[in-house]
Amino acid sequence: MNILITGAGRGLGYELATEALKRGHGVIAGVRRPDQDQTALSQLAATYGEKLTVAQLDVTDEEGIAALAAKLQGQDRTLGAIINNAAVLTARDTQIEELDFQDMLTTMDINLYGPMRVVKHFLPLLTEPELSIINISSEAGSITNAYSGDYPYSISKTALNMFSQQLHVYLKERGVQVLGVHPGWMHTDMGGAEAPTNPTQSAEGIMDLIEKRTTPEGQFMFVDYTGKDMKI
Repeated sequence: MNILITGAGRGLGYELATEALKRGHGVIAGVRRPDQDQTALSQLAATYGEKLTVAQLDVTDEEGIAALAAKLQGQDRTLGAIINNAAVLTARDTQIEELDFQDMLTTMDINLYGPMRVVKHFLPLLTEPELSIINISSEAGSITNAYSGDYPYSISKTALNMFSQQLHVYLKERGVQVLGVHPGWMHTDMGGAEAPTNPTQSAEGIMDLIEKRTTPEGQFMFVDYTGKDMKI
C-alpha cells in the first residue's frame, strides 16, 4: 500500500510515516519545505530507500497540491490511503473577547480547507484494493464535550468531522473507509510535555485502522486511535 501523509516532517506525521514504513508500506511524506532541515526523514530515507518519497506539500497551496498529484499520476503512482495530518493550534486559551480573527482564518485554511484540497486532487489516485482516508481530528471537535476556549482549533476540527462524514456517504459504495480520528492528547510540539499519549502508540493504532485490523462500527465516522467511538 502507498500512503500519502501531510505534515510528515515531525510529531504524529513523522511517527505515522515511520510506522507505515516499518509495516512495509510505501510513504509519500508531504512537508511544506523539503529543502529545510529534514534530518528525521533523511534518516528514514537512508533506511527505507525508495519506499519513502519526500514531497513538497503545503496544504494551503492548491496549485502546488494539484501539481504534485498530477506528477505522481504521471508516474503511475497509486494510493491506498490518505492521512490528512497537517494542522495548527492557534489562540490557545484565548477567549472570544480577545480573539484575533486572523487566527480563525489561518486555522480554517490549514485544518479544514487543507484536507479538502488534498482529497479533491488526490482522490483520483486512490485506486488500490484497500482504501482509506484518515482525517486527524480531535476530541476538541466534539460538540457534546464543548468547552470554552481554543475556538479556532475546536471549530476547525468540528467542521473536519462533518467533512469526514460527508466523504463517508459519498465514497462508501466505492469501498473507501473514511474516518475522523482523535489521536489522543500526545506528547508532541502541539500537545506539550504534559500530554500522556506516546505518538508512536497513536501511530500504531491509526495504522491498524488503515490495515483494518480494527474495524469501527459506529454510525458516525469519528473514533479515537483505537477505533473506539467518539462523541460527536
